[in-house]
Amino acid sequence: MRKTVLFILGLVCVFLFYFTFVSAYKVFRSNWQLPQLSEREQAQYRLVLITQELETPFWVKVGNGAIEEARQLGASIEVWGSYNKNQEDFLKKIEIAIDSKVDGIIVQGLDTDGFNELTKIKASFYGIPIITVANDVPMVESIRRTYVGSDQFLAGQMIARQLLSDMGTEGSVILIGDSRQEYYQQQRLNGIHDVLENYPYVRTEYAETPETRERVIAATQDLMNRVPDVDAFVAVNANIAGAMVQEIGRRSQVDPYYIYSFDDSPESMSLLMQGKIDGMIEQSPEEMGKISVNLMIQWLSGQTVPLNTDGYLTDIRMLKAGAQ
Repeated sequence: MRKTVLFILGLVCVFLFYFTFVSAYKVFRSNWQLPQLSEREQAQYRLVLITQELETPFWVKVGNGAIEEARQLGASIEVWGSYNKNQEDFLKKIEIAIDSKVDGIIVQGLDTDGFNELTKIKASFYGIPIITVANDVPMVESIRRTYVGSDQFLAGQMIARQLLSDMGTEGSVILIGDSRQEYYQQQRLNGIHDVLENYPYVRTEYAETPETRERVIAATQDLMNRVPDVDAFVAVNANIAGAMVQEIGRRSQVDPYYIYSFDDSPESMSLLMQGKIDGMIEQSPEEMGKISVNLMIQWLSGQTVPLNTDGYLTDIRMLKAGAQ
């Protein structure tokens, strides 16, 4: 009986060894592969890009640049955002990204207490680096790692120099900005004033207004009543340009006026091509997206620590009506 049991056990072992050997042979000799991981599971780093102006042409280009660079470097990135500068929803997206413990956040800067609290306190607590893109905030208030985007002070200077070239060294200039007083807008204004203050016969009138079309139109009406001899207009916030030009055109022809703006509005390029504005600062949004992702991965991988807190500046140029 004992010999029979031992014989049966031996036979089982032989069969098990045989099938194990055959299975292992098939694995190593065939094209069998492990199940493919999803792109997000394969990615070494999880990043998110967050903007207040989702699906505008400018921010679509920023997002496309970021997605392409992340793909090249093996990271995953999601583009989140709000519409029409909904600040509450925008801040909520930042909070969700932090709570999700992503590896890094690339975000359109917003100089408010709510933004600074999230980036300075909550993101820092979880060790999540923040890079601002396109719109900066004061580094000391947000503890962002760096900024990627245009030199907004230089952009303001370029607008002012073009204005002087077109208008001459005397005249009245109306500057209209957003009443939110965002940091990037203040930098543009500082650049404009830095140039124009050297020309005593150039008079400037500045006003702020909410971005709603009705309020911009009302502010433009008021300014044109107060400065009837106005020669030039500058929309310091590009989102104001469309309604401002509409009101100028309603009251008189736009041709006699010199009008300038920036390219981070859906209407800017169309206004330039129609000849309704004379000049526009063109930025490099796709490069902003690419460089911000590249720098974030350099930081996360320890290749570049610390990043340059003064920022990494992308190209800008002046576009003139009829010269694109």
